[in-house]
Amino acid sequence: MNEKKMLHEIQLKLEHYCAYQDRCHKEVTHKLYQLGANQEERDTIIIHLITQNFLNEERFARSFARGKHRIKHWGKIRITNELKIRNINQTLINLALKEIEPEEYIATFEELADRNWISISENDLLKKRKKFCDYMLRRGFESNLIYDKVKELENGFEL
Repeated sequence: MNEKKMLHEIQLKLEHYCAYQDRCHKEVTHKLYQLGANQEERDTIIIHLITQNFLNEERFARSFARGKHRIKHWGKIRITNELKIRNINQTLINLALKEIEPEEYIATFEELADRNWISISENDLLKKRKKFCDYMLRRGFESNLIYDKVKELENGFEL
């Protein structure tokens, strides 16, 4: 009886954990491991969470992509890499990236690029270009967008 009660308590904790914020399978499995659940209990709880729609990787991937782009201003490459780290399959990653509207993506890129270019206080054009490109690449934007933008910004650069 005690074991059943403990399993129910862990299940309730995980329901709250998943209801608070969308989670991927990897995060839930890690949390179950932290709570000391054995493999059989983990499998049972994960199945319960999926059937009760507490755990849905498609929903997680879509909200992750939307949130990271809108709040942290990440590019598609960074979002893709972060989802791969969380063991999300490529089909779901592609669906998640469709959540980002192309116009919104370009607007975010332009705003971030302009703000970053202005904030770099470097007189040497090559150093400024490198700092700018490194920053934008770390943010996960595509290199062709970055290099086109840096050419545009350099034309307006004055020493």
